[in-house]
Amino acid sequence: MSVATIARIWRGRVTRERADAYERYLLAEGIPPLRKTALAVQLFREDRVTDTEFVTTSYWPDVAAMSAFTGGDPNVVHHLPRDPEFLIALPERVEVLRIVVDTKV
Repeated sequence: MSVATIARIWRGRVTRERADAYERYLLAEGIPPLRKTALAVQLFREDRVTDTEFVTTSYWPDVAAMSAFTGGDPNVVHHLPRDPEFLIALPERVEVLRIVVDTKV
């Protein structure tokens, strides 16, 4: 069993009115490919007064595995086809972080 050493974090914001629809879209189109290839994936949602932020974190054994999934540079954002329709602004970057401590809950 592989151990996660890398976390890739994507963030996007939508208006509160579009949040439920975008969540359904992410669950149908964005999360399944990650579930098939990443070691694990988490989707977080924070509802604010006027907008909602979604954060997707995927976990990888190494940068090479993540690069194979993204088709190149894992730091490049790969937008879903309908992201321009939903997102307030298209994210320009993702975070790729080395996991230093990993304790189980």
